[in-house]
Amino acid sequence: MKKFQVVGIGNAMVDVLATADEAFLAANGIGKGIMQLIDMPRAVDLYSRIGPAKEISGGSAANTIAGIAQLGGRTAYVGKVKDDQLGAIFAHDLRAQGAVYETPLAPKNADHETGRCIILVTEDGERSMNTYLGWSEFLTPQDIFEDQMAAAEWIYLEGYRFDGPASHEAFAKAISACKGAGGQVSVTLSDPFCVERHRDAFRRMIRDDVDLLFANRAELCSMYQTDDFAAAMQAASAEVGIVACTEGEHGAHILSGGQRWHVPSVATRIVDATGAGDLFAGAVLWGITHGHDLETAGRMGCIAASEVISHVGARPEADLRRLFAQHGVF
Repeated sequence: MKKFQVVGIGNAMVDVLATADEAFLAANGIGKGIMQLIDMPRAVDLYSRIGPAKEISGGSAANTIAGIAQLGGRTAYVGKVKDDQLGAIFAHDLRAQGAVYETPLAPKNADHETGRCIILVTEDGERSMNTYLGWSEFLTPQDIFEDQMAAAEWIYLEGYRFDGPASHEAFAKAISACKGAGGQVSVTLSDPFCVERHRDAFRRMIRDDVDLLFANRAELCSMYQTDDFAAAMQAASAEVGIVACTEGEHGAHILSGGQRWHVPSVATRIVDATGAGDLFAGAVLWGITHGHDLETAGRMGCIAASEVISHVGARPEADLRRLFAQHGVF
């Protein structure tokens, strides 16, 4: 038995959540429903303009790992924060979930601060993300501990982390160590605009190294440059052993070995869509690593996603295993 079931690598962030209306988004040049990279001055300016906010540890892969840890999975996370107030919040919250987090903190006098994502949630529950990467942008191969990657059944790579000068090399090191020890690789595409910025690098990784691909409909269509969702899923399944693709209220699709399963969504009043894909991925990985079939793992993913969109914040608040039992999947 390996020490870790899943080790995640991504942008270590603290989410700053606030509500906003469509007029605020338009007045401040914010694209609805997508992630936009911003610099520190823009982050400070936006923070001064928003209403009351809630600060919650976030980061896409970190949310996934927190979800697996909450389910009782053996997890670890790699992502960079600074030795500052937000960095302390991030490290404490992740460890409190039960995940191992050993990435060294950047010193207090480092040039960049802990990354933060200003998330504006509109009345329909859609989230518009404004991300200052901060110290998380500077993940390097030196931050990847090969023995930790070798000790993982799966590694989970966050697509957002492709926006960094040395991250591709860091991912390559992690993949080599994991696969060299018999582990498997999963990746999430994260965002259609992220795909557009790094499509060639994503495609090489998907073809050569990825065993499980997570995406939503928009991301998958962007990856394969088509508006035909069925064609995009078929193209992905020709390159990857398992494809897990979400489609909002229409649930999710799991493809593997020439088979396809459609998993219905769980009816939920959307309060904040932040983290839906992250928790879907976490529950699917937990299901797979605990011996469940792919369809059941997909059902677990949809249940976990429904829980996280029912409240503000991207970390689960309810007992996910109890929810699985209530839905008859555990």
